[in-house]
Amino acid sequence: MHILEQKVRAAQSNGRLALIPFVTAGFPSEDRYWDVLCELDSSGADIIEIGVPFSDPVADGPVVEQASHDALAAGVTLRGIMQTIFRHKGELKAGLVLMGYMNPFLQYGLERFARDAAEAGVHGCIVPDLPIDESDGMRAALKAHGLALIALVGPNTSKERMQLYADVSEGYVYVVSVMGTTGERGALPPEVPDVLARARSVFSLPIALGFGLKNPRQLDALPRELRPDAAVFGSSLLRHISAGRAPAEFMAAWTGAES
Repeated sequence: MHILEQKVRAAQSNGRLALIPFVTAGFPSEDRYWDVLCELDSSGADIIEIGVPFSDPVADGPVVEQASHDALAAGVTLRGIMQTIFRHKGELKAGLVLMGYMNPFLQYGLERFARDAAEAGVHGCIVPDLPIDESDGMRAALKAHGLALIALVGPNTSKERMQLYADVSEGYVYVVSVMGTTGERGALPPEVPDVLARARSVFSLPIALGFGLKNPRQLDALPRELRPDAAVFGSSLLRHISAGRAPAEFMAAWTGAES
């Protein structure tokens, strides 16, 4: 069992929802960024997704997009992200996943990136603009060093296409709640139960739900058998931190949520 799956299964065994906060690298500033990750880690994060800033973040809403642009303006690069993680290796209990677009990984070099990421203590990657049909090279490079390429599926992903991901995926599967960009929403879209049911019927991996989550009450609308094993939240967390509030305060709303 991959370590990322272990992290989610451990939360399940304790009768709770696994928590996966997303933070753009360098947010809210290079000085505070690692402290934010440490606070999330000590406040109950099971996995932390670190966003790799990119100039054209097509899947990101305005909050994450602004954080990405600010990070680039401050000089944050994938190489620098890797150096920071390596420098702090072993400080976090949570699993680490880098979420970014394909171009920075290609520029770094896939084999070199996979080797360096494994040495730094990264456990997996999410690449929103990498379809499964073009993923063999990235997947092979990561797998050779024990890293998972996390499946990303949504309302428009057919059961047949989900099966293609299920045949090769490790860690967990990331179900996006809506066709569109990241960002806070007041309620889950009506198609979410259908996509979760479809994913449940195909994947044996844990199911993580993201895009639009801001509080655990949103999950109450789902039938218990369809509720995700993990929740991913980014925009709402970044907005909370931007307002000068503590990451631990945001996590407190989630740590009592049951799976």
